[in-house]
Amino acid sequence: MLDHLIKGATVVDGTGAPARVADVGIRDGRIVLAEPDAVARTTEDATGLVLTPGFVDPHTHYDAQLFWDPFATPSMNHGVTTVAGGNCGFTLAPLHPDRPEDADYTRRMMSKVEGMALKALEEGVEWSWSSFGEYLDALEGRIAVNAGFMVGHCALRRYVMGADAVGGQPTEEQLARMVDLLHDAMDAGAWGLSTTQSSTHSDGDGAPVASRHAGPAELIALSKAVGEHEGTQLEAILAGCLDQFSDDEIDLFVEMTAAAGRPLNWNVLTIDAAVPERVPRQLVASERARKSGGRIVALTMPILTPMNMSLGTFCALNLIPGWGEILALPVPERIAKLRDPAVRAEMLRRADSKEAGVFRRLANFGRYVIGDTYSRENEGLTGRVVKDIAAERGQDAFQCLVEICANDELRTVLWPMPTDNDPASWALRRETWEHEDVMLGGSDAGAHLDRMCGAPYTTRFLGDCLRGRKLVGLERAVKMLTDDPARLFGLRDRGRIAEGYHADLVLFDPERIDAGPATLVHDLPGDSPRLDSRAIGIVSVRVNGVETVRDDEVTGAIPGRVLRSGRDTRTVSTR
Repeated sequence: MLDHLIKGATVVDGTGAPARVADVGIRDGRIVLAEPDAVARTTEDATGLVLTPGFVDPHTHYDAQLFWDPFATPSMNHGVTTVAGGNCGFTLAPLHPDRPEDADYTRRMMSKVEGMALKALEEGVEWSWSSFGEYLDALEGRIAVNAGFMVGHCALRRYVMGADAVGGQPTEEQLARMVDLLHDAMDAGAWGLSTTQSSTHSDGDGAPVASRHAGPAELIALSKAVGEHEGTQLEAILAGCLDQFSDDEIDLFVEMTAAAGRPLNWNVLTIDAAVPERVPRQLVASERARKSGGRIVALTMPILTPMNMSLGTFCALNLIPGWGEILALPVPERIAKLRDPAVRAEMLRRADSKEAGVFRRLANFGRYVIGDTYSRENEGLTGRVVKDIAAERGQDAFQCLVEICANDELRTVLWPMPTDNDPASWALRRETWEHEDVMLGGSDAGAHLDRMCGAPYTTRFLGDCLRGRKLVGLERAVKMLTDDPARLFGLRDRGRIAEGYHADLVLFDPERIDAGPATLVHDLPGDSPRLDSRAIGIVSVRVNGVETVRDDEVTGAIPGRVLRSGRDTRTVSTR
């Protein structure tokens, strides 16, 4: 007898095969392709609904949130049943058992670099572990989604080198200890190594994070260690990920993946028809890797992610060259600087320079929409476009925006309108998705919580494919969200609707599937805010056969598993 039977669903199985109407059963958490006369304890009629494998999000930062939110909201609501965490070189483990201050350093670093509320990190996480294996054990049996984690280079460096991890170089003995720690983490189930050398990544003290100080020899030594374990990967961020790689960065990426004999993924590939040279340059790394016995996969988002800005709190504007120093000043001094025409002119010059990379597009302040305001002077401005207000006031757009924000003591919420929402950019996206080393992902779900909301990319993309631009067909879209990332990570028996596979399933209404607008809610520990988005048209989400979402409401079940390398992943060799 089956535990559950889904009858008459339009099955899109994740392989890219044509959709078909079929009955799908579940027994002991696994998929059973049911016969017409199958008997089950419970049955549901899915006529007119689409049944797909659960979606796999290849780039999240749910490392902390899962402790206070085992349901990985809003990702799970949007059909995500497996998340990859521990990205960008940042993990909560290992922590040195003799240095309790390392946990505080890690909390402050995660708050700064990944936009996680410090109060939530302090109040919502146990911090009871030392080793990476103990961290994984702390999550076991208490999560609703399946989750696998890379081990962060910054944590390895901090454990071995202490405060010298920032600014220092390891001795031979220290590097050997780092390699041993990485082996220990992978023995316990870490998916591999993640690292960053991005110029935008600074710790809670404003210093470049630990892994940014690592030289190529250190990175290659750690990459070789990854290749000695089953079912492992590399994930890395370089400065050129934001715009275009340098020759040296391409060399480093290629050497790392070739040394490991494992895939390396990076994010995010920004696709903009106004910069046509970017995509071919970024994919040079992938082409060279394949010739050198490696593989480099670029993650790219299939939607334009809602993102808010502010001159009052840390956001992407702080990452524009020369802006961070000004936006870090106390608010009265910051306002005075921003009101200085010479300062504004220099800020705009730096924002429009080549060194600003993809952040250049943030400098078109006429295209910003005013969000929440807090002063009488700004009444009636919410929802209006800055260029229209500036024209009425006879000001340039940046001056107008500064004055609006100054009236609110810089608390004004700003929503930049995307510059790459034109038909040419969408056509370039469709073309780029055809490349064998380009994959959908880069949601950053679990990070930058009050600034962006990338988690709903799955439902928004499907809605666009079914009723919007229709850049790809439904079968291909589902494969891009399920089987493609599952194959990259070597997930065992996940990513498809097939006999014997784990019953990670999403049932949705094709006429309604979509994501609601991003809204600010205060539901984190310490009443901290984050952006949320409701799932539209999701009827049911099942993880390992157990229903975790029904009609966009979490059921409370926690059937998720910590996915460990080797046991739950197989090796995807690049040699």
